[in-house]
Amino acid sequence: MDFTKVTANLEKLGYTVTSFDTADDAADYLDAQIRDKTVGFGGSVTLESMGLFDRLALNNDVFYHNRLPGGKTTNEVRKEANAAQIYLSSVNALAETGEIVNIDGVGNRVASISFGHEKVYLVVGENKIAPNCDKALWRARNIAAPKNAQRLKAKTPCAKKADRCYDCESPGRICCAVSILLSAPIRSNIEIVLIHEELGF
Repeated sequence: MDFTKVTANLEKLGYTVTSFDTADDAADYLDAQIRDKTVGFGGSVTLESMGLFDRLALNNDVFYHNRLPGGKTTNEVRKEANAAQIYLSSVNALAETGEIVNIDGVGNRVASISFGHEKVYLVVGENKIAPNCDKALWRARNIAAPKNAQRLKAKTPCAKKADRCYDCESPGRICCAVSILLSAPIRSNIEIVLIHEELGF
């Protein structure tokens, strides 16, 4: 996939954009950029597949609710991640026109991406890119959310086949908060890291 169009649109909307051929190259870059910081992680198969927690934890204090230190709850670690200097996440979909779509169950990830950190890095494999905002939202609801629900063993209709959103009212529903960034929020510092590989859902 050619990143020329999406890069130009993202830069016009106020983001910094870097791109890499491989996830390993992107991981090396992030490891070099982030040193001696507090770092928060949003739930992300992409970040996990890149081994970023272990790498960044060598030189930073990293908070991730899927890697709980002894005696702390997931919510306590989510709050520490939300208060960190640096925040890393992926996205559920990125439109070539520049809109960024995320769906959350708890809401910690969509909250952190929008506000409160010195810098946010959003790491995006090329499989997450859709032609426009409508198709990006469709992708987030009908591809990313069902696959994540299945991975998390949620008791939802979409988790059974991971085939589409059923717009359910299940107590275990994970698509509770939807964020669409139409442009970079005022006074934010967000870098989009594009990778020429399929990563995550």
